[in-house]
Amino acid sequence: MKKIAFVLLFAPIFLQAQQAKIYEPGIISNDGVFGFTLSPDGNRALWVESNGGRDTLIIKESVKRNGKWQKPVKASFSNQLPYKNIDPIFSPDGKTLLFQSNRPVANHPERTKFDLYSISKTENGWSEPINLQDINTEASESFASITKKGNIYFMKENENGTGKSDIYVAEFKSGKYTPAVNIGTPINTNERESNPYISPKEEYIIYFSTDPKGFGDVDLYISFKIKNQWSIPQNLGKEINSETAEFCPFVHQKENRLYFARQSKKNDKRFIENIYYYDNFNTLLKKLKKSAVLPKA
Repeated sequence: MKKIAFVLLFAPIFLQAQQAKIYEPGIISNDGVFGFTLSPDGNRALWVESNGGRDTLIIKESVKRNGKWQKPVKASFSNQLPYKNIDPIFSPDGKTLLFQSNRPVANHPERTKFDLYSISKTENGWSEPINLQDINTEASESFASITKKGNIYFMKENENGTGKSDIYVAEFKSGKYTPAVNIGTPINTNERESNPYISPKEEYIIYFSTDPKGFGDVDLYISFKIKNQWSIPQNLGKEINSETAEFCPFVHQKENRLYFARQSKKNDKRFIENIYYYDNFNTLLKKLKKSAVLPKA
């Protein structure tokens, strides 16, 4: 009888929802980083070093040896200062890395905003970046992620100015990309939507929105593809979102873990930005999928 009472008394403590935790403080998270990605085998990481600002944005890289991350170095393709490089993400098979840069584009001197690039890992290091010219425009394209089929989801400034920024998709068909299209409602709204992480099989999408109904100025949301339609977006909840900004989501399938960046302001007008993670993400995913509903026709 006493043992049962003890279990009942302390059960609420054990059943408390987990909270997202800061990732590798002092090694990767140093109060000035965002845009984290991890290779499928979990042994190579890349992220953006911001130093809490947006004036200098460099992609850093580290490899894991004997279970420990080695000293980060500047990625070889991110050495063209003063140009900026952001938001690396591995493809599901780990053979391709997407990132964005505002470096000069051959035959397009008018382009000064971010373009999408792809790059591959070779025996001699990273290959030369390839500008995805079938997708890029004079507008700013950023934060891209890719499915197993090769479809690329990304953020772009909305041409008509409605919604500030929206999420677009470019499908890979017959060896090339079709013109990107706005994925529309219910995901894109008059708010700012950006940073789309698309699951490998295109089953769900996680992104940020400035929806004022959220917990902070920027929250992470999820929408599921049901009968080839996107469900009404759901906030990922207070275990992940906070009164500050959450952005740059990335799900590592093998680890069953959600990574994202969290940002807050410092007194000197620069940001505190770190990488956070949420374990056993599939449990939350199943819960949210059960409550997913499609918009009314």
